[in-house]
Amino acid sequence: MHPESQATQDSNTKKPKKGFYVWWMLLRPHTLTAAFVPVTIGTLLALLEGAFQIGLFIAMLLASILIQAATNIFNEYFDYKRGLDTTESVGIGGAIVRFGVKPKTVLYLGFTFFGISILLGVYICLLSSWWVAIIGLICMAAGYFYTGGPVPIAYTPFGELMSGFFMGVMIIVIAFYIQTGTLTLSPILHSIPIAVTIGAILLANNIRDLDGDKKFGRKTLAILIGRQKAIKLLALMFIFSYLFVFFMISIGLTSWWSLLVLLSIPKAKSAVKQFIGKTKPIEMMPAMKATAETNTQFGFLLSIGLLIQILLP
Repeated sequence: MHPESQATQDSNTKKPKKGFYVWWMLLRPHTLTAAFVPVTIGTLLALLEGAFQIGLFIAMLLASILIQAATNIFNEYFDYKRGLDTTESVGIGGAIVRFGVKPKTVLYLGFTFFGISILLGVYICLLSSWWVAIIGLICMAAGYFYTGGPVPIAYTPFGELMSGFFMGVMIIVIAFYIQTGTLTLSPILHSIPIAVTIGAILLANNIRDLDGDKKFGRKTLAILIGRQKAIKLLALMFIFSYLFVFFMISIGLTSWWSLLVLLSIPKAKSAVKQFIGKTKPIEMMPAMKATAETNTQFGFLLSIGLLIQILLP
């Protein structure tokens, strides 16, 4: 799904750049770790079971990144078509409204990424199972309908749940399954804290955009419960993720090395604190950045813990 958190005040005020910068920002690169980390974790869990094919890992990684990038591109296109994005908007790539890229070009690029992902998916299926194709197509459909279609997921209270499920749970489970050919409790449980921190990125995005989203008729979770309760929910999501790691250790599902994730707590605290008392979108950009960085740090630290567990059994 589309866990968005970028654009700084500088991107609104500096002289517009062209070329590679425009296309790079359209991809919203800060969100791509939300695709990279789950694939890595799922693959490391498979390696703990003694299964690893580098070709499958690379194909899965590229496909996941391309689907996430395409989701970001569709988000830019459909938000523009619905009038949500303007030159003053905070948190967008701005390819259309700031840099003059044709909307159809943006849309076609998204479908091109989907097409490449399908080709990679065929390769993955040839080496694993064609059931993966069905799940992959469902994930792609979720990415498209996040902001596309008559009732976009982004306009409902289910955005956080859907993004966490598809980008966290499903990617980890698929990455594990294509390597091992089986499904166990380990990838499912390891995916839960990752899914929650991915959902936190979207919640942070919706907290920032609450006033503008309300004006355009969105009914996000942040709008339904209000800004203050949404900030408290963000804090609870972080707390749950850390406590869940302790739970996995207590049942012997992961090693004590997974407690490396605790090193990301300062960044999580920073994210929550920087939301408190803020009402303007531009004021909340540091909090959004910290939320995305919490997800990245949490995921990488958990990956390092799993890697140490593999190297030092």
